[in-house]
Amino acid sequence: MPTFPAATASPSAAAPSFSEAVRVFGRIGLLSFGGPAGQIALMHRILVDERKWLDEARFLHALNYCMLLPGPEAMQLATYSGWLLHGVRGGLMAGLLFVLPGAVVITLLSTAYLLLGDVTLVQGLLFGLKAAVLAVVLEALVRLSKRALKSGAMVAVAIAAFIAIALLKLPFPVIVLGAAAIGALLHLSGYRSASTAARGVADASEPIAMPEWARPSLRRLASTLAVWLALWFGPLIALHVALGSENVFAREASFFSVMAAVTFGGAYAVLAWVAQQAVEIYGWLRPDEMLTGLGLAETTPGPLILVLVFVGFLGGARLSGLEPFTGGLFGAIVTLWFTFVPCFLWIFAGAPYVETLRNVRWLGSALEAVTAAVVGIIANLAVWFALHVLFASVGNWEFGPFSLPAPDVSTFDPAAAIIALAAGVALLGFHANMIAVLGAAALAGMLIRLAAG
Repeated sequence: MPTFPAATASPSAAAPSFSEAVRVFGRIGLLSFGGPAGQIALMHRILVDERKWLDEARFLHALNYCMLLPGPEAMQLATYSGWLLHGVRGGLMAGLLFVLPGAVVITLLSTAYLLLGDVTLVQGLLFGLKAAVLAVVLEALVRLSKRALKSGAMVAVAIAAFIAIALLKLPFPVIVLGAAAIGALLHLSGYRSASTAARGVADASEPIAMPEWARPSLRRLASTLAVWLALWFGPLIALHVALGSENVFAREASFFSVMAAVTFGGAYAVLAWVAQQAVEIYGWLRPDEMLTGLGLAETTPGPLILVLVFVGFLGGARLSGLEPFTGGLFGAIVTLWFTFVPCFLWIFAGAPYVETLRNVRWLGSALEAVTAAVVGIIANLAVWFALHVLFASVGNWEFGPFSLPAPDVSTFDPAAAIIALAAGVALLGFHANMIAVLGAAALAGMLIRLAAG
C-alpha cells in the first residue's frame, strides 16, 4: 500500500498510519450520535479541525458527492474519508466502524421491543421517545438550513423541493435531478452564491496531489464493479432461489436493494419512503412503530438509517415462520447487508472520478442546489412525523394534482405535544445534550403512561 502523501491533506498535516486511523474512526463511530447533521459536524471537527487530515475544500467536496448519492450520507462520507487516507481498506475500515457499533445496539433494542413492547413502562418510554424525535428532526432541519440556504435562490429550491415531494408526490430522483439542473443553469447564467464564489477562489489555487488509488483507472473501476456487484446481487439471487420470492427475507433483500439504489438525499429523505412502503405495502410494522424505531436509532451511535435494522428485524420476527428472535436477527442481517454493501460500491467506484471534478465549478453549483433541495425533503419528513405523533388518525385530501394530509383533530394528543415542545425548547433554545433530552422525554412518557394506567 503506497503511503499517503502529505499534499492530499491539509498542508501542515502528517500522514496518519492505518492503526492511528482505526483508532480515530473507532472514536467517531462510538460518538456519532445525533443523526447526519451531528455526525457530519463531528467528522469535520475531528478530521479537518483537530487532525487536519483533510482540508476544508476536500471535505466539502466529498460531502456534496455523498449528499447526491442514494443512502446514508454520513456513513458514505466516513467511507470516502477513510478511502482518501488509505484506499479501499481505509474506506472499509471507516465505513464498518461507523455502522457496526450502532447496528449491534439497535438489534438488542429491537429484541427488547419485540419481547417487552406491550409492557406499560416500555410503551411509555417509547411514547416519550417518539415525541422528542420531532424536536431532533426539527433541529437537524435548522442546522442544515443554515449551512445550505445561503441565498434566495437556494431558499427557492428548498421550497420547490418541499412542494414537489409533500404535495405533488413527485419521485425523489426527479427532484434531485431537477435541483442539480437548476444549480448548473444558475452557474452558467452568471449567478454565484457566496459559497460558490469562495470555492472559485480556492479552485484557482495549486491543484492538490492525489494518491495513486484516487486516480481514475478503467481497470480498477472494472474490478471494483465486479467485486461489489457480486457481493450485492449474489446473495440477493441466492435468497430468491433458496427461499422463494414471497419469503419475507427475499422481499426484504429486494426492497432494501431498491432503496439503496433510488432513495436519494440521505437518511431523512429515505425514511419517509421506507415508512410508507414498509407499513402500507409490506405490513412489516405499524405507522407508530416506524417512529418508535427512529427514536431508538436516535439513541444509538452510527447512521440514522440504522432504523432500517429495526424494520427488518420486526418483519423477520413476525413473518418468517421462525422463532421470533431467530427470524428477527436474520431479518436484521439481511437489512444491514443490502443497505450498506451498495454504499461501498458508490464510493469505491465513483470517488476517483469525483476527485478529478473538484475544479468543475458548474458541478459544484449543481451539488449546492441538491443540498438545498434536501432541506425541503427534511421539512417534509418533519411534517409527516409531526402529524403521526400528534394525531392518532391521519388521512389524505386530494385536490387536483395535490395530495394534502388531513389529520383528525379529535385524535390530537396533548401529552405528545407537550413533550415535543419541551424537547424543542431544550435542544433549540438551550442547546441541551440530545441524549439527555431523549432520556428525559422517555422518563416523562413512562410517568404519563403510569398515571394514565
